[in-house]
Amino acid sequence: MRSRSRRAGLGPDTGSGPVLRPGLDTGASEGRLGHARRMTDASTAARPRALRLPQLSGRASFWVVAYAFLTVTALSTAPSPLYGLYAHRDRFSSLTITVVYGVYVVGLVASLLLAGHVSDWYGRRTVLIPGLVIAIAAVIVFIVGKSLGAVVAGRILTGIALGASVATVTAYLSDLDTDSAGAPTRRAGIVATIANVGGLAIGPLVAGILAEYASDPLTLPYVVLFASLGVGLLGVVASVESRPPLSPRPAYHAQRLRALAEGRGQFFAAIAGAFLSFAVFGLFAGLAVTLLARSFDHHSPALAGLAIFMTFGCGLVAQITTFRWSAQRSIAVGASPAIVGLCIMVVSAWTAPPSLAAFLIGGLIAGAGGGLIFRGSLSFVIASSSADVRAGALATYFTAAYIGIAIPVIGAGAVLQFASPRVTLLVFGVAVSIGIVAAAPILFRSRGTREARGLEVVHEVGD
Repeated sequence: MRSRSRRAGLGPDTGSGPVLRPGLDTGASEGRLGHARRMTDASTAARPRALRLPQLSGRASFWVVAYAFLTVTALSTAPSPLYGLYAHRDRFSSLTITVVYGVYVVGLVASLLLAGHVSDWYGRRTVLIPGLVIAIAAVIVFIVGKSLGAVVAGRILTGIALGASVATVTAYLSDLDTDSAGAPTRRAGIVATIANVGGLAIGPLVAGILAEYASDPLTLPYVVLFASLGVGLLGVVASVESRPPLSPRPAYHAQRLRALAEGRGQFFAAIAGAFLSFAVFGLFAGLAVTLLARSFDHHSPALAGLAIFMTFGCGLVAQITTFRWSAQRSIAVGASPAIVGLCIMVVSAWTAPPSLAAFLIGGLIAGAGGGLIFRGSLSFVIASSSADVRAGALATYFTAAYIGIAIPVIGAGAVLQFASPRVTLLVFGVAVSIGIVAAAPILFRSRGTREARGLEVVHEVGD
């Protein structure tokens, strides 16, 4: 176990006997969570009785944090099927929609680099609570504002909230579910990816259905999200802190984009996997609404939301059904369906007449492949980073991922000003496919190495 602990970035075994860590299997009163609870109880006891809140167990905190993050990721994609309605209301073009998405990405990446790693110093809950508050502020802007400026402001706030939350929550869940050696369990990685991709899938579906059938299509989806985020915020406030703040706290600095000290080659493979898997999702999410309206003559927000839900949802199903696979196997298997799905999507737009069924089927297949690549690459980063640098490593990982999802969306929006939707789909479908093929040596070169085999062993512990 001593060598496995070092391989997972946990440092050498001190030989002081068995170490109990917090997790779903060991209880919230053990190890670091027990210490964190005592600290929280002591601070809570000093407050007036009226301000005391019940504290959740480690097990309950794990699921509450996952739910809260799912609501944030749902907010991030909820506007996708609504952009056509915004364009009609505010009289702006598809290029304006691209600009709106661009400012969202700027806010997200800036937040990742400025705040995505600081939970390693200040505590997970301390960073997640402000992230949820900012997400609620974004929803309020969408509800109250009735102009393009409000849409832009809401998207910037959404990006900031997601950037502050995504690495923090993934590290939070990894802290809350560890095995007896202190390594994150396979379950922690699976739940983190489910909350991430599941939220991306649910947001457009709920927003699209409500926009199709509700009396106020640009308000009711955000009212639902407001209530969901409020519940998540209250739950996180009552959750146990998994990582007490460092004392003394280090001087603040922005996240530096760098690889882990150990397993550098595998970390770069994980970064490539994050970029390419999100590029697959971004291509579909960025072009689905436009293609449905202009190539397939379907203008329904519910259909647009369903199409995006099916793609992300198929990736989610692929992740759940293969949760016992090693990280390397998930990446290797996911590459082929991602390329095949993209090819089917491109062909569907060039048939006479264009085939909506083939387009949706291609999205399902590409989503499954992208989901597997994403799960495998994220699992590696979680397992190979120690708790004191995990949020920082994940901030680097998700920066690459969201740049990957942004390039097809922003690029396709720009190309659509000069080319038809099917030509745009052809250009970016071929580009993403070539990217996956070109990255294959990086994605697969560590297969069979000592580090890769060690990672598989670490992931087996705790199942």
